[in-house]
Amino acid sequence: MPKRQDIHKILVIGSGPIIIGQAAEFDYSGTQACLALREEGYEVVLVNSNPATIMTDTEIADRVYIEPLTVEFVSQILRKELPDAILPTIGGQIGLNLAMKLSNTGILDELGIELLGTKLTAI
Repeated sequence: MPKRQDIHKILVIGSGPIIIGQAAEFDYSGTQACLALREEGYEVVLVNSNPATIMTDTEIADRVYIEPLTVEFVSQILRKELPDAILPTIGGQIGLNLAMKLSNTGILDELGIELLGTKLTAI
């Protein structure tokens, strides 16, 4: 897939704390996704509530926020960072649910932020 020239900054939603049925695979895949996005020249902003992951290492993303994965906190980060796109699929079900809630508040449309990956109608 060719690099999108209309996207420069991407906010990646992490998977939060490790829970039964959703463990280290999201941390590993999220880390690899962030590294791949940076390698392609995208600015990567990561938000994750779990500080005990490889993903929150400062070498993985350009900026890392260790904050609760809630609409309130992520909305504040979106307003501060103004990313062109958001990638929630890396965060598993937590990321997908959060993306749906963010969309329902209207903040993604308000700030012109594109949802990458799974479409809202499929969530």
